[in-house]
Amino acid sequence: MRTNIECRVKFSGYNDIKDMNLDMLTAISPIDGRYRGKTEALAGYFSEFALIRYRVRVEIEYFITLCELPLPQLATMDHGLFPRLRAIYEDFSEQDAARVKTIEQTTNHDVKAVEYFIKEKLDEIGGMDSYKEFVHFGLTSQDINNTSVPLALKEALRDVFYPQMEELIDQLRQYAEEWKDVPMLAKTHGQPASPTRLGKEIMVYVYRLSEQLQSLRQCKLTAKFGGATGNYNAHHVAYPAYDWKEFGNRFVSEKLGLEREQYTTQISNYDHLGAIFDAMRRLNTIIIDMDRDFWMYISMDYFKQKIKAGEVGSSAMPHKVNPIDFENSEGNLGIANAILQFLAAKLPVSRLQRDLTDSTVLRNVGVPMGHAVIAIQSTLKGLRKLILHKETLDADLENNWAVVAEAIQTILRREAYPHPYEALKALTRTNQKMTQETIRQFIESLDVSPDVKRELLAINPGNYTGI
Repeated sequence: MRTNIECRVKFSGYNDIKDMNLDMLTAISPIDGRYRGKTEALAGYFSEFALIRYRVRVEIEYFITLCELPLPQLATMDHGLFPRLRAIYEDFSEQDAARVKTIEQTTNHDVKAVEYFIKEKLDEIGGMDSYKEFVHFGLTSQDINNTSVPLALKEALRDVFYPQMEELIDQLRQYAEEWKDVPMLAKTHGQPASPTRLGKEIMVYVYRLSEQLQSLRQCKLTAKFGGATGNYNAHHVAYPAYDWKEFGNRFVSEKLGLEREQYTTQISNYDHLGAIFDAMRRLNTIIIDMDRDFWMYISMDYFKQKIKAGEVGSSAMPHKVNPIDFENSEGNLGIANAILQFLAAKLPVSRLQRDLTDSTVLRNVGVPMGHAVIAIQSTLKGLRKLILHKETLDADLENNWAVVAEAIQTILRREAYPHPYEALKALTRTNQKMTQETIRQFIESLDVSPDVKRELLAINPGNYTGI
């Protein structure tokens, strides 16, 4: 939905007032501006339009559930009208959202505006006058907000975030298989270390991401639903014979697919929401770790990058092909994690039975997911540019024969050779370059059997890669 905004822009010492359309070029946030193409799918879950639609959905489903109970005054409600009621949110349009915002200008209360909008829609259906006051019956605004937001988060995770994470993991798994037999010099503390295999190192990230994605999937998605201070005061005083806790449990579970928090103040406890944010942050941190590794591998010439005609790597240095996708991903994940950490720490804290700080904070739940989605797509783009430069990996191994020292001293330990570690330490911890010939001469000088010597001589940096 495009919005006209009066914007004061300063040019050359004077102020010029002009109307600007809110679009990709004028948006303040890069999520809705520069990166709109990557985040547009999230607009259906976290935009103002989406929040209003989710609120309408919760209100309608609650009204229907009261009819199904039924409350005595709703016993005559024609259940055949339920599809028309659900169409209010299923067919919710930008014009509908604009109408809610118009009502809000009078009410100065966003959830009350939704209630009045639904009552207008019931008037359009007709014959609903005796039922209308059961829209938002006994509820506080947080019963709507604290069901709408987790519902939106649940569906955004399911429809957008999980598929993109799975695509990233699948791409990494494909590379892990493709490069499973490619030996590579490991670097611990930035120094040459026991060789590994490129595919296995990538498989580390497949494993880590898969584990933490599963952890995220196992987090509860809960909702607050219990009236003004969580005790069903209004419900109970009007209809004391009903088990309203059981009703709320069933409504939240069956109609919304969430789990009702059993003891709350006026607002959600947000503890499980915090757990979700922490789980997302762990995933992001793993991707940051991986982005930096691939950045380093590119800088080490282990990978070349596919070149696209017309692209510029540097405004000054024509030769450069920069690993910008991994850098873009790392930057966006850093922003995402900062916000996720704040959300997880702030939302569970509220003065007494509630303060209003959670209200504005909740509107930012989609922001870190937006940055994470940008990052995932950037990482995927970077990964799909990679061209393995095996010559460099092989040369690195050949130039670091010292790394077979571990293998040699371990076999000598097996053979009860005296002080094997110390012997290899004396050989390798010098400024002398270790070559295949240096290692061969050392092995030939050992007082071991010919079979053990043959075993030792068969070891090289390319085949000492473990299992």
